[in-house]
Amino acid sequence: MPSSNAACEDFADHFMGKINAIRSNISSMQNTDLNRPPALSLPEETLGSFVLVDAEMLGRVVSQVNTTTCLLDPIPTSLFKTFYGFFESELLNIVNCSLQTGVFPSACKTAVVRPLLKKSQLDPKNLDNYRPVSNLPFLSKIIEKSVATQLHEFLNAQKILEKYQSGFRKSHSTETALLKIVNDLRLNYDSQKLSVLVLLDLSAAFDTVDHQILLDRLSSLVGLSGNVLKWFYSYLTDRHFYVSMDMCSSGIHEISCGVPQGSILGPILFNLYMLPLGEVIRRHGVDFHSYADDTQLYIAVSPDDLEPVNTLLNCILDIKLWMAENFLKLNQDKTEVLIIGSEDKREMILPHLHNFKPSQCVRNLGVLFDSELNFIPHIKNVVKTGFYHLKNIARVRPFLSLASTEVLMHAFIFNRLDYCNALLSGLPKKSLSNLQLLQNSAARVLTRTRGREHITPVLKSLHWLPVRFRIDFKILLMVYKCFYGLGPSYLNDILLKYEPSRTLRSSGTGLLVVPKVRTKTYGEASFCHHGPRLWNGLPESLRAAETVEVFKKRLKTHLFNLAFS
Repeated sequence: MPSSNAACEDFADHFMGKINAIRSNISSMQNTDLNRPPALSLPEETLGSFVLVDAEMLGRVVSQVNTTTCLLDPIPTSLFKTFYGFFESELLNIVNCSLQTGVFPSACKTAVVRPLLKKSQLDPKNLDNYRPVSNLPFLSKIIEKSVATQLHEFLNAQKILEKYQSGFRKSHSTETALLKIVNDLRLNYDSQKLSVLVLLDLSAAFDTVDHQILLDRLSSLVGLSGNVLKWFYSYLTDRHFYVSMDMCSSGIHEISCGVPQGSILGPILFNLYMLPLGEVIRRHGVDFHSYADDTQLYIAVSPDDLEPVNTLLNCILDIKLWMAENFLKLNQDKTEVLIIGSEDKREMILPHLHNFKPSQCVRNLGVLFDSELNFIPHIKNVVKTGFYHLKNIARVRPFLSLASTEVLMHAFIFNRLDYCNALLSGLPKKSLSNLQLLQNSAARVLTRTRGREHITPVLKSLHWLPVRFRIDFKILLMVYKCFYGLGPSYLNDILLKYEPSRTLRSSGTGLLVVPKVRTKTYGEASFCHHGPRLWNGLPESLRAAETVEVFKKRLKTHLFNLAFS
């Protein structure tokens, strides 16, 4: 779309109009007599004041914040970081003044919004196909990071965050969330039960958050008070934005709702806004997991008892009502349903899923889930995308050095091979063969090896672990973190330490219980079975590694020797 001031104004009006329409529509649907979930208990301690930042802490904050420059920054961020030492005391004074007075600087409340096309194949003339991406001044991010550090410490100490919310939390990721879900689904399959997985879709969730509800939640559920609560009120109110494209821009518009996207505090504030949702779902006894605004519900269903399906539908109805009360819109048209199990049993459930049309394959946090849970569609997609990028790299390979080409390989090939590859644990070698073919082809392009030459010496010379061992590496790394309490609690809970009933030589050797399963196909592929089995096969000295870094180094050497011995 051509850039002009008028086009920028059209985008600004469109983004604001969409939010206003959603909130207006929700307001007309709201019911003050909703059956609210039980109130969450208040934390034992409250956070009423911030600790002032010292020079050492500020230096860490500045180094951790991404080096991105906003149009509102007076100088490039890279230059700012270079000469940071010359105005450290002034910056320290600004940050501490904000923390001490409970006032967020007005100059940091304006965001520059750039429209970004959601998918390259979409029509660029349709404004609905764009999402607003906000850029904030670097000073804003420094103050936010200083606050976020103290807020996270308080939330973790008081255990306030939802256990099954993995978005924007340390030691949590899309992979850990999906690993927990897939483990549960595979255990259901192993127990001869079907699983119904529902992926809820929200419309502009971050942009419709009600400020008053959020502040009430921060006060009554989180335990913020005094200067801290005053600071968050100042942070949320009187915010503005304007749209910028190339050298053109719109007028400045006021923001009356939503948490600032592109900010450091925005994601954690959204997680706190969604806190009561977990209680809504638990009332129905439905399993769930969230990653930011992506919430997944799943249940186990026996062919002779379909009552859990009705429970799931009632749960979704309650979620929809709760979201309407909190100015969030559940988009039922984009909510996806997947039934996992044998085909003949899946047909029995279809008539009971009113208003939902189950799919054969759904995209879940970047991974394609299929009804058989064999991940064949996901593997095909990774291979197809990987070879597309590999052909482009091969075209420019004659002009690149070995080191530069290897950087491209890791950026375009291995990030796809390794993304959520823990979900592929326990799959047959045949299922992973195409992924291995992609890695082999990448090695040949990098080293300019002919197709007729053996690939094993090439992989060994590059020190690249084969795909199967890369998966084992990821699984074992997860197990190590969980064993020593460094992983998410929902994964820690499913790994049980082996404690013999009497004193044996295996006592205190760091072993895990390997649960019994019925089927090799799905039971042994579950994380709670495959992880401990691999872990117990490691040398005792490796299991007792002092730190994660030491463990990773020793584990890679161990797997490398296994792969190429």
